[in-house]
Amino acid sequence: MAEHNRDKSQRPAHHANQPSSPARRTFMAFASATAGATLLGTLPGCGSGSGSGSSSSAAAGAGTSSADADPIWGTNGQATAIINKLSKITPSMFPAVDFQVTSYGAQALPAAALIQSTAWPGGTIPWVTGGTEQSANSTVDLQSPGSNVMVPCDYTDTKYDSCSAFNAAIKAASAAGGGRVVVPAGNWYCGGPIVLLSNVNFHLTSGCTIYFSPNPADYAKNGPYPTANGSLYWTRWQANDCLNFGSPIYAYQQTNIALTADDNTCVLNGQAMTPIQLSTQTPTSCWWTYKGTANEYGCAGSSTPSQAYANPNNVALTSLPSSQITNPQANVSFTNGSTTTTLMTLLTVSGWNQDQNYLPALSELGVPVLNRVFGNGHYLRPCMVEVIGCTNVLLQNYHTQNTPFWQHHPTGCQNVVIDGVFADSVGPNNDGFDPDACNTVLVQNVQFNTGDDCIAIKSGKCLDTEYGPMQNIVVQNCTMQSGHGGITIGSEMSAGVENVYARNLTMENKNWASNPLNIAIRFKTNMNRGGFINNVWINGVTLPNGVNLAGKYGGGSLTKATPPVTNAIPGSGTVGTAPNPATGQGGLITFDCDYSPSGDAVRWNPAVINNINITNVTATNVSGAVSYTSSMPSGFTAGANSCFQAIVAQGPEAQDYNGPSPAPTVQPIQGVTISNCNFGTPVCTNTTPSTPSNTTATTPASQVGQIFVSNVSGIALQNVVIGGTTYNTSLSAAAY
Repeated sequence: MAEHNRDKSQRPAHHANQPSSPARRTFMAFASATAGATLLGTLPGCGSGSGSGSSSSAAAGAGTSSADADPIWGTNGQATAIINKLSKITPSMFPAVDFQVTSYGAQALPAAALIQSTAWPGGTIPWVTGGTEQSANSTVDLQSPGSNVMVPCDYTDTKYDSCSAFNAAIKAASAAGGGRVVVPAGNWYCGGPIVLLSNVNFHLTSGCTIYFSPNPADYAKNGPYPTANGSLYWTRWQANDCLNFGSPIYAYQQTNIALTADDNTCVLNGQAMTPIQLSTQTPTSCWWTYKGTANEYGCAGSSTPSQAYANPNNVALTSLPSSQITNPQANVSFTNGSTTTTLMTLLTVSGWNQDQNYLPALSELGVPVLNRVFGNGHYLRPCMVEVIGCTNVLLQNYHTQNTPFWQHHPTGCQNVVIDGVFADSVGPNNDGFDPDACNTVLVQNVQFNTGDDCIAIKSGKCLDTEYGPMQNIVVQNCTMQSGHGGITIGSEMSAGVENVYARNLTMENKNWASNPLNIAIRFKTNMNRGGFINNVWINGVTLPNGVNLAGKYGGGSLTKATPPVTNAIPGSGTVGTAPNPATGQGGLITFDCDYSPSGDAVRWNPAVINNINITNVTATNVSGAVSYTSSMPSGFTAGANSCFQAIVAQGPEAQDYNGPSPAPTVQPIQGVTISNCNFGTPVCTNTTPSTPSNTTATTPASQVGQIFVSNVSGIALQNVVIGGTTYNTSLSAAAY
């Protein structure tokens, strides 16, 4: 078969004693259950308790020899080694010299510059409180923290635009050998990217807020790549490389950089809900309009320019110069089953000219990054903080709000610490922290309140795997509120993810009745995003308010290739209490290796998941009415529930493969151990797990299992309590 994915050498070898693929008929071992049993002690090697706030004391545990010997968190443990390696990534690594931005011309905003969102001079903003759209769609037009005050783009290039002053101070500090660039307390406006340089700590003083321009054009003015679409920056959008708008905070191939603050009163406000238009103009769009969801944030539908809109500026893929198409398989015919096609044919299906599909297609064809030009005339939103190819990165103590896209996106970086940050933005794709193909990362003491995954660990998409796998990351002592996944691996992970260690996570979910956390621990990929997940250790996750109680199937719309044509996975797509495997929301622990496959035109690379260890997860039931979905049954009230389903394990689906024959071996999810957990009481009550062979889209909700499994082999449950019953067993099931 033609070699398509360049990262195959990264995939771990399978263990010699792995069980063989299960037979077509489902085999389910679900025995040794005893009602009301209590949890046993922590398994050896899985840590002890839920961890500690101090990395040094936590590594040593209680000082006992058994704690010291713990291979993960002990004195010489794998996670402890990462923490120790990063111990010098602190503000002290910068010279003790301050560069005040006011010395370079920065001026604080006058009070009159701050406009209440309900008093926009050009007319009422439809998507804010009191606007016609928000009133009609209050559950989706969420009002992000800090969006009540806006500073219009009128201030770009005025004396109050501190962008040039900020960057001048950074350049001066770097040229002098390094130091701290200081922004005083007050309100500041920045009409473009702040570009971090080597040996500089950009520091916010307590009480400081920087309002970034809401106008996309301001992020295509000063980049190092002059193009017809503006002067752009080397960026990565949803794990694909391109030239695009610069991020409000940006760095490329720098060493020893920091973005720090005195405390969380220091705010970086991306103003993603602020109108793009001048304040005297009628407000029609904002950064979040570019998501392209009808009736949300100013998007009227497919005719509104967005990432999901048929962009006439995208040249037909078949018309690209042959010199730009470096993938030798692009136009080579191949057979898949009874179908003969080409890679180019797969990529030119309906929707190819949407920016969100066009960029991945350019990657699949091997088009050089310098020829993947977006920016003005396109609608791919930048991350709030993006640092690419940097070494020794510190992000500390500040507060992000109203971010255009992902809140933090270090890519291809070495030695990254994010500590004490409050990632607080609930708009579309507002992930909190997305390390992408980095090596050696520490995430600690971070608060998350997000519009997507709180933490999403990634490693490139399609052929953009040049940075290698994401590896060696520790997550500890963090708090999660709203979001899609508390801690997530994927979905873009084409180069693989390995050596992930997490402990002492409080997924508080205080907004459980209105804007809940959807999933606690989430693994997601598909045959396009592929890659591997190996060596994951998660110990100590507390969910005092459970997760989303409404189930949602997160798969795509692929169907079986042979009659009768039916859904590949039994799921109606209805949100609520329908009999869907809750891969999209409502599961406490979900493995979704069939994540939205219809969204990716090329599906040639099945994922491999192995050696996942999850222990000491405790979810508490909630009771009362919920308001977050209109699809729940009328008058639905949580009756002491913690989730929709406790465990959802959807392995890779061989029928999704559309590459050259013969198809590669599709491995089940395996090597997973879940131990010493209490998952509370799911909405689904059937103690017999749901599988593709015993569930359909019309199965009564009362018969839906507390667990769903498909294409899994030997998931070990050890002392796991679900609905008051303790299970010590193994789960296996064939694919659909």
